[in-house]
Amino acid sequence: MALEGIRVLDLSRVLAGPWCTQTLADLGAEVWKIEPPERGDDTRGWMPPEIGGESTYFQCCNHSKKSVALDLKTDEGRAAALALAKEADILVENFRRGTLERFGLGYEQLRTVNPRLIYCAISGYGRTGPRADEPGYDFTIQAESGLMSITGEPDGSPMKHGVAITDLVTGMNAVQAILAALIARGRTGQGQFLDIALFDSAVALTANIASGYLGTGNVGRRYGNAHATVVPYQLFDTADGTLALAVGNDGQFRTLCREVVGMPELAEDDRYRTNRARVLNRETLIPRLQAVFSAAPTEEWIERLRANGVPGGKVRSIGEALESPEVAARRLVVEVPDPNHGSLRLVGSPLKLSETPVRPPVTPPRLGEHTREVIGRIS
Repeated sequence: MALEGIRVLDLSRVLAGPWCTQTLADLGAEVWKIEPPERGDDTRGWMPPEIGGESTYFQCCNHSKKSVALDLKTDEGRAAALALAKEADILVENFRRGTLERFGLGYEQLRTVNPRLIYCAISGYGRTGPRADEPGYDFTIQAESGLMSITGEPDGSPMKHGVAITDLVTGMNAVQAILAALIARGRTGQGQFLDIALFDSAVALTANIASGYLGTGNVGRRYGNAHATVVPYQLFDTADGTLALAVGNDGQFRTLCREVVGMPELAEDDRYRTNRARVLNRETLIPRLQAVFSAAPTEEWIERLRANGVPGGKVRSIGEALESPEVAARRLVVEVPDPNHGSLRLVGSPLKLSETPVRPPVTPPRLGEHTREVIGRIS
């Protein structure tokens, strides 16, 4: 595996940090997840849904790790964590600024005993700046970054994403930074400090909306399920459901009009000939397309779209998506043996590497399951 032999001391909790370290585990690293002995990671208590009293939220971001129960408020717990830090290649944490320094586990303290350590600190607003001491939560970060202002119906309230998107993207950014730091360490022999913030990640996630504002002063607005700068690129009601249509260029639009909906005159209309024109005239184009799509069922439209190379799809439930043939073909759902439940179905890694394949998922650990095993190695 790509990260086989790499050891990760995981001092993170909830989602952004655990999402990062789970990816490192998928890539082959050995991840030591440090948890308080009494309650463990907060997400162990986030239920329902649950399986036999165990949180499915915890299971989404902690497979293939080793759980080590340590009380960092005690001398014994801190000593054990320090011993693990000396042996680790990577440390990931998301404590409030200054907390781990009080435990003797800050970056400046650890680099003296392990100069090769890559120390990744994940926080709400970063380790510098006017809000460095504040905690950060995905919901408020979505609001403050501008993401919420561009999500939701045009005349409705600002809306959060259906999952904790800034946590997940921050975890991904942390993985990228860690992998880059590993490459750099291969050249220099030295570790480094990584400062990864939810707020930074969320602002960067505004992408083209941000560049639009910086270039023109356009602040962006909510378009519901439509696109700000590509038309038609939205949901349409059909005779029996909902269709997601994604026409990404003028050629696809001509094909849509001529071959799919049987309205070639739209492709020749100067109001709709180019994407720019379609954006400026969406108010007249979209109702005409909607009237056509309402006349036939979703599957019929999807067949026509696929036959002509125009992107489109059915709006599926989570269950429909996870039970789909595409998921099965890509092996995105994996059934793993579990001592408590017989087996668990988990979402596997989306990373596909030909020469260094990812680790098949291992059932998420029970609290403290590997304490003796891991501590015994460094005692």
